[in-house]
Amino acid sequence: MTGAKKKKKSMLWSKMHTPQCEDIIQWCRRRLPILDWAPYYNLKENLLPDTVSGIMLAVQQVTQGLAFAVLSSVHPVFGLYGSLFPAIIYAIFGMGRHVATGTFALTSLISANAVERIVPQNIQNLTTQSNTSVLGLSDFEMQRIHVAAAVSFLGGVIQVAMFVLQLGSATFVVTEPVISAMTTGAATHVVTSQVKHLLGIKMPYISGPLGFFYIYAYVFENIKSVRLEALLLSLLSIVVLVLVKELNEQFKRKIKVVLPVDLVLIIAASFACYCTNMENTYGLEVVGHIPQGIPSPRAPPISILSAVITEAFGVALVGYVASLALAQGSAKKFKYSIDDNQEFLAHGLSNIVSSFFFCIPSAAAMGRTAGLYSTGAKTQVACLISCIFVLIVIYAIGPLLYWLPMCVLASIIVVGLKGMLIQFRDLKKYWNVDKIDWGIWVSTYVFTICFAANVGLLFGVVCTIAIVIGRFPRAMTLNIKNMKEMEFKVKTEMESETLQQVKIVSINNPLVFLNAKKFYTDLMNIIQKENAGNQPLDDISKCEQNTLLNSLSNGNCNEEALQSCPNEKYSLILDCSGFTFFDYSGVSMLVEVYMDCKGRNVDVLLAHCTASLIKAMKYYGNLDSEKPIFFESVSAAISHIHANKASYELLFNNLDLLAGRGGSLL
Repeated sequence: MTGAKKKKKSMLWSKMHTPQCEDIIQWCRRRLPILDWAPYYNLKENLLPDTVSGIMLAVQQVTQGLAFAVLSSVHPVFGLYGSLFPAIIYAIFGMGRHVATGTFALTSLISANAVERIVPQNIQNLTTQSNTSVLGLSDFEMQRIHVAAAVSFLGGVIQVAMFVLQLGSATFVVTEPVISAMTTGAATHVVTSQVKHLLGIKMPYISGPLGFFYIYAYVFENIKSVRLEALLLSLLSIVVLVLVKELNEQFKRKIKVVLPVDLVLIIAASFACYCTNMENTYGLEVVGHIPQGIPSPRAPPISILSAVITEAFGVALVGYVASLALAQGSAKKFKYSIDDNQEFLAHGLSNIVSSFFFCIPSAAAMGRTAGLYSTGAKTQVACLISCIFVLIVIYAIGPLLYWLPMCVLASIIVVGLKGMLIQFRDLKKYWNVDKIDWGIWVSTYVFTICFAANVGLLFGVVCTIAIVIGRFPRAMTLNIKNMKEMEFKVKTEMESETLQQVKIVSINNPLVFLNAKKFYTDLMNIIQKENAGNQPLDDISKCEQNTLLNSLSNGNCNEEALQSCPNEKYSLILDCSGFTFFDYSGVSMLVEVYMDCKGRNVDVLLAHCTASLIKAMKYYGNLDSEKPIFFESVSAAISHIHANKASYELLFNNLDLLAGRGGSLL
């Protein structure tokens, strides 16, 4: 008997743990998102826009690759490799269809700290000047790229570990104000690091706490060392880049292909520098020799991993947060979804695999992603096409970039960070929506400037959580309504037919970054259930008030909220009487709900709103000014719905009457 039981248990155990073919296919589709869209790729509709976007992206990848490699304190050729391999890996594992992965200013700046600390500039003369067998580069240059590759490898390992631990679901604590302040502060650091190239002065590498201020102090102390030729060329390059890009943006609807001003500037500057011999005549620093080809892969040195662990964590966190924000933005813009944990895996593998090919740390960049938007890219095929052109540069065109002035390359970096720097304009928005978020933005920016991007990010997250924890104990108790009295008023004043088209949802908690996503998900589930329903409600109690987000722990919605309603246009009333306080994330999610419902043919009305909430929502979103959406009570909102229905019925009756008269005249 015991033997039969053991045999039965073993059979059940084998059935539970034997993977089926369908399970393997689903796992592959979940972990290889390219299998979801590649088999259904429409060559006729998508290939042309993806090709155009890929060509334009390749220009950005090459220029930013060279620039960010210099920013990372390694030879410029390694930036070309960093523009190639991460883009290929992310196209396979990433879910952002309009995200351009490659070299990134923030991660390059972080890895430069490790490079300059372990292989400082002053030991260049102490190392042997003989060329290595790798691309003919010196031992000093190879030592530096080994450090940068080690940072990339360990940062990727950390990201994959976070994927295994499923920490992507915890990214909601990194709010939009924190990301905006951190990226703006880091962009300010990058601009500061390029001052020496813009002015044409030589200065030692300065980093660490308050290093931002020490750099400008050094510049002002050595202001007489500024090369006028480099300064004028930098100013001219910046003016041309800004002017042409603004014109491209203004007339992008009238012209099919925008002018690749970065490429034109590089060609013109390199040609002018070659013809006038600026390197020797005026002492301008140029990019120098760019080796051809790609070296054979080599593992990063394991011996220095322990020395770069701080920078690796910075690369893993800062790169992921910045990339995730871009992926979420593209998913929101083009109406698809992404998995936060899968993004950990995609960026982790991009960094790990690329580190074997002498690549600096990678992430998605705002400028390149915005370029994909503006040029009409459809899928990651655009990124793969850009890789083909990057390969052409590596194997054929690279040596022609020898004469490119460093001040021009620095100008391209500074103008490319415009999207991050103009986030200063968000301060007005945060001030009008939630002054606490404004304070978090300012303090996070200050910490980023004074210390580093990873320190600013950590401070912003801790500060946000601490403030929310401090605000919750002061939250008002829930305003419990007498449901029988409300139903009685509704029954006596309104027709039951009107109420069949109404759903009332009560928000009984503060709406902040902690529960904003869950609020959106639950509400969309209710709407989808409503749209899926085919049978009308027979009783007014079926449209009773439902409670959303019953606890801060993001519990499930009330089951009664999932009951079906008519498959016609109906109204959703959000009772905000229990809406005790909110932050910027909560307001943005509430406006997003309003806009999404509007697209789903659902009218959203808000009752019992505070004056601060009304002001914040009107300032944040372009709400429909023709239709009132804020009401003093739920009954007032229902009365408005009833009045609208009556007016519509009167209009339709008049139209029918006119149609009947027209028919009789005929």
